[in-house]
Amino acid sequence: MAGGARVWVCRDETFTLGGRTLVMGIVNVTPDSFSDGAMFANAEEAVGHGARLLDEGADLVDVGGESTRPGSDPVEVDEELRRVVPVIEGLAKARPGTPISVDTRKPEVAIAALDAGACVVNDITAGRDARLLEIVARTGAGIVLLHMLGEPKTMQDDPRYDDVVAEVNEFLRERIEAAVFAGIPEERVCVDPGIGFGKTVEHNLALLRAVPALRMLGAAVMVGASRKGFIGTLTGVEDPAARLEGSLAVAVLAAAHGADLVRVHDVEATVRVLKVADAVVREPQP
Repeated sequence: MAGGARVWVCRDETFTLGGRTLVMGIVNVTPDSFSDGAMFANAEEAVGHGARLLDEGADLVDVGGESTRPGSDPVEVDEELRRVVPVIEGLAKARPGTPISVDTRKPEVAIAALDAGACVVNDITAGRDARLLEIVARTGAGIVLLHMLGEPKTMQDDPRYDDVVAEVNEFLRERIEAAVFAGIPEERVCVDPGIGFGKTVEHNLALLRAVPALRMLGAAVMVGASRKGFIGTLTGVEDPAARLEGSLAVAVLAAAHGADLVRVHDVEATVRVLKVADAVVREPQP
């Protein structure tokens, strides 16, 4: 990489890493997501929401049509396509050049979303379906590889690890190698420790403290902890939409520990707090 700069390359978009913490805004097109299910369940509302997140300072938006909250059931391919493709098409038309991510584990949805204008595939299964890796390699898209223990339906039943940090890091190292083997350059790979995806409160806290170790893997690092259950446990706030302060605290601490991106619901507030956090913890860029 020229001049030693760290980048995350997603088709025609190149994100420079390290100068500030990037923000991925969440656009859920689902009836049952844990925090904002059914709020933006039709394409017009979802496109409008995505545009607002961009106006609030999101660097990219992540469109998802399948809830992966604990206990959720899978969505059929045709239904997920029906939910996400019109939203991606609408955002690409309304905001040309906007970096759009699709949150999916299905190759069929990934290719349709990329054809509709997405440039990133955010995969909770970390590319364990080789077809999805092949699609990303062929299209030049970026990919997010996330650690999840088991499946969304059962992942929170009784998650156990001998050493959560070591096991998550080793899994993500192996998935980076699989992506590279499939033809995806490392500069197009981002990893996510999967906060809340088969983890207890203690597991989540350990992984947040260990973000610097994730940086050693070489890929971009994203933390997605916005409004999640462990924040409710720590703060006593049951309503996910009311967990703003805890979510902001995690975003600031993720930035302080070296995360390159945070994936959040509350973009405007997150962008504001990160301007201050980054001014303190990031080295000035030449």
